Amino acid sequence: MLSRRQFFRGAGLAVAAGAVANSALAALPEIVSTDSPDMQPPLHPPNGRPYRGVATLNGWTLPWRMRNGVKEFHLVAEPVIREIAPGMKAHLWGYNGQSPGPTIEVVEGDRVRMFVTNRLPEHTSIHWHGQRLPNGMDGVAGLNQPSIKPGQTFVYEFVAQRAGTFMYHPHADETTQMAMGMMGFWVTHPQDVKHMPVDRDYVFLLNAYDIAPGSSTPKVSTMLDFNIWTFNSRAFPGTAPMVARLGERVRVRVGNLTMTNHPIHLHGHEFVVVGTDGGWTPPGSRWPEVTTDIAVGQMRAIEFTAAAPGDWAFHCHKSHHTMNSMSHAVPNSIGVEQDDLAAQIAALVPGYMAPGAGMSGMQMHMPLPDNTLPMMTGAGPYGDIEMGGMFTVVKIRADLGRGDYGDPGWYRAPAGSVAHAWEGEPPPAVRGGNLEP
Repeated sequence: MLSRRQFFRGAGLAVAAGAVANSALAALPEIVSTDSPDMQPPLHPPNGRPYRGVATLNGWTLPWRMRNGVKEFHLVAEPVIREIAPGMKAHLWGYNGQSPGPTIEVVEGDRVRMFVTNRLPEHTSIHWHGQRLPNGMDGVAGLNQPSIKPGQTFVYEFVAQRAGTFMYHPHADETTQMAMGMMGFWVTHPQDVKHMPVDRDYVFLLNAYDIAPGSSTPKVSTMLDFNIWTFNSRAFPGTAPMVARLGERVRVRVGNLTMTNHPIHLHGHEFVVVGTDGGWTPPGSRWPEVTTDIAVGQMRAIEFTAAAPGDWAFHCHKSHHTMNSMSHAVPNSIGVEQDDLAAQIAALVPGYMAPGAGMSGMQMHMPLPDNTLPMMTGAGPYGDIEMGGMFTVVKIRADLGRGDYGDPGWYRAPAGSVAHAWEGEPPPAVRGGNLEP
C-alpha cells in the first residue's frame, strides 16, 4: 500500500500554455499527486481542528497547508490514466493524477482556500456541490465566474459552514468533462468530534463510462448505454474491500455522478440512512434498510454495526451494473440447440463458446481484445465470482486490528456453516392433492 510519504510532489506548474514563474509558485501550496489505484489509509490531520479521517475506496485524501489560519489545497485538473481493474486502463481527465480526484476533508467552520490549476486542453471550472458559500465561489462558468483557461490557476475561498457529505465537479463543458471522469469527494466534519462517532468511515463516488472493448478513452456523447460501471472509477475485481472489526460501527458515504440511479445493497446486515445531501437525518426519521436508492447528483451516508463475521457482498442491485464492458446487442439464444453450429465455428475460431452456454464461463475464460475486462470476473474461495462493475466485499473479522485497513484475505467459515451439495436420495415428487405429511 502506498504511504503518504511516497506521493510524488510536482516540481512546478508547467502547463500547456507555458510555465508559471517561480515567483508565483511561492504563493501556492505544493502539488501532491499519485498515480496509484490503491486505497490509502485515512489521513490524520497534522494541524487545525481535530477530526476522524475517512478512507476513500481506491483513493486518498489531499493534504493541505495552513497559512495564516486558512487551510489551503491545490487541485490540478489534468489528463490521467486510471486502472479500472487489472488488465484495463482508461485515459480519463481528473485531478492530481487520478480520477476521481483526491478527497477534500475539512472541519465545520474552517476557512478554506482552493487553488485550481488547469492543465486540460480546454477551459474548465469547479463547482462545490451542496456547499453553502458566496455566489461568486459556486463555480458555474459564465454564471458565477469566468472559465479557467488552459494554463490558468484560479482561487476559491469560503468557510465550510455545514458539516456533511459533498462532491466537486466541473460546470464547464460538463457532458465532456464529467464523462471523462472529472469529479471528487468532499467531507466536512463536525466541530464536535464526539458527534455521531463511528469506527470506520468509507467514501466513494458512483461513476460510469462508455469505453468500447479494446479502446481506452470514454465516449463523451453517450446518454444511456454505458458499459463500465464503477465504484470510484474501479470495477470489480479491482475494487478494494471495505474491512471492519467485528462489532465496529461503520459508515459508508456514497455520491452518485452517473446518468442513472443506483439501488445500493448490503448483504447480511441492516443499515440506516444517517445523512443526505442536506445534512444528517434526524434519528426519529430513520428506519432499517438493506438497500437504498441513490439518484443522480445525490449523496447518501449509511451506518451499520459489523455484527456478523464473513465476506459480505456490497453492490448496485441493477444487474447490468454488476457487469463490465458488456455488449447490449448480444442475442438471447437460451434454449436454442446450437451444439452442431458451435462445433463448426470452433473449428474455425479456436476457443469459441456459444452465447447462452453460461455467460460467466463464456466471458471469463474466452479471449478478449487488449485492454478489455471480462463481463463478469473475479475468483473467490469457492470458484468464480460472477460479478463485475459496481461490486465490492465488506470483510468483517473478529481478529482485525483497530485502524487496520489491510485486506485480511478470504473468510474461513466454521465447519458445517457453508451451503453444500445434498448427497442423499432426493425427496419424492408430490403433485396435487394434500401436501400434509
